[in-house]
Amino acid sequence: MTDDANAPWLIVGLGNPGPEYAANRHNIGFMVVDLLAERIRGSFKRAQKAQAQVVEGRMGPPGPENRRVILAKPMSYMNLSGGPVTALRDFYKVPTAHVVAIHDELDIDYSVLRLKIGGGDNGHNGLKSMTKAMGAEYHRVRCGIGRPPGRMQVADFVLKDFSSTERKDLDWFVDRAADSVECLVAEGLERAQSAYNS
Repeated sequence: MTDDANAPWLIVGLGNPGPEYAANRHNIGFMVVDLLAERIRGSFKRAQKAQAQVVEGRMGPPGPENRRVILAKPMSYMNLSGGPVTALRDFYKVPTAHVVAIHDELDIDYSVLRLKIGGGDNGHNGLKSMTKAMGAEYHRVRCGIGRPPGRMQVADFVLKDFSSTERKDLDWFVDRAADSVECLVAEGLERAQSAYNS
């Protein structure tokens, strides 16, 4: 697989399956790909070759910047995301550099975005699993959720729903993250970083 400009993009929202996790901070990746699926008028269906739900479609303006995309939600739980993502990457013949992971990030303030390619996992179990399975050279859309208050454990914090105060800005935050993914796919990382890295 080569990094072909015309190769498809695999856009992965990281999260945990099941209604009990749906509104958790850890599931912001699922929220963003759900919105992207709405925008391309697609419905998630079970992937044949991986433990995941997928939507296939096109993203971007008509013309040369219009890209084939596969939106995915691994159904394996966060810390096992690497297996489903790698299976989808191989099945759809996606270069690793065309894989985008959308995930929560503790070390960034709530509602702040940072886009990058490669790097460490910063203790994030979903990224850790993906990097172990396929290397680190994939794109990340890091959605800031801030640090837990007081002495709350990280695991408890990420598996709680957004607070009532956070929910006031959540739709805007998810919308902006989805915009950043569309910009990344259509115009490249530098343009997306310039526009969305707050």
